[in-house]
Amino acid sequence: MHLTVTKLNTDLLNIHADVQQALAHKKPVVALESTIISHGMPYPQNVETAFRVEETVRKGGAVPATIAILDGQLCVGMTADEIDYLGKAGADVTKTSRRDIPFIVSAKKDGATTVAATMIIAGLAGIEFMATGGIGGVHRGVEETMDVSADLEELARTNIAVVCAGVKSVLDIGRTLEYLETLGVPVVGYQTDTVPAFYARSSGFSVVYRADDAETVAKALHAKFSLGLDGAMLITNPVPEAFALNPQEIDATIEQALEEMNRRGITGKDTTPFLLARIADQTAGSSLTTNIELVVNNARVAADIAVAYSQLD
Repeated sequence: MHLTVTKLNTDLLNIHADVQQALAHKKPVVALESTIISHGMPYPQNVETAFRVEETVRKGGAVPATIAILDGQLCVGMTADEIDYLGKAGADVTKTSRRDIPFIVSAKKDGATTVAATMIIAGLAGIEFMATGGIGGVHRGVEETMDVSADLEELARTNIAVVCAGVKSVLDIGRTLEYLETLGVPVVGYQTDTVPAFYARSSGFSVVYRADDAETVAKALHAKFSLGLDGAMLITNPVPEAFALNPQEIDATIEQALEEMNRRGITGKDTTPFLLARIADQTAGSSLTTNIELVVNNARVAADIAVAYSQLD
């Protein structure tokens, strides 16, 4: 049996003019995911946050590239109207990871990209930096469900620097870190000795490598890429202290939300949106504020690293 290998169909890749120009002139570009717009927050906060994140990247000296699939096109960089559409459509837009991309593209549908799908499309466009909220990982109770996010496998294969606020608190952070170690993905603490826990500034798990400035990360990333060591570098950046939640209180809230989720039989890609919504309700909206601020903060750091990297050349 012979497999037919075809080149990338660039007709499916729709790169916004600003992003295309930046890439052509080797200017720093930061990719941004779109699941957070359609599935991570309610309207209009989701759209307001997306605009604020893009502006933060611009102020940092880089070009933002929000990524999604629209009408079967892999969009790298979006207009304000397109972002507003994703925010209003919400969960009606398919949450799209690696396995979903062929079907969303071939059917000419719309897809909000997860961390994994955003990394893939950013890689196709030649973007080496990305900011998100928190990554997916090993779910609690994995010994029964075998539920492990596709984000982890993508981090092992795609050459990109991902800035996040750690692993989502609703997951098994310890097992996720062990899995990342097995995959050879370096986890860096940005101005911290411990991996942040999304809503909280620390999970209690230590990092092997700490970086106190963007230049340190840029140099390590340059060495990684120069040596041909495939895979991502994960830069974990704690939420600003003013917006961090108490670890004990948020853990108790998460446990309640998990119990309700299990009672309702919610599984798969529906788990994270459900848990985030329940946690926001239980915390009277304070978790949503934290979520917004940590995403903005990650965009700021990602822009700093992208600019520092561009200056190495």
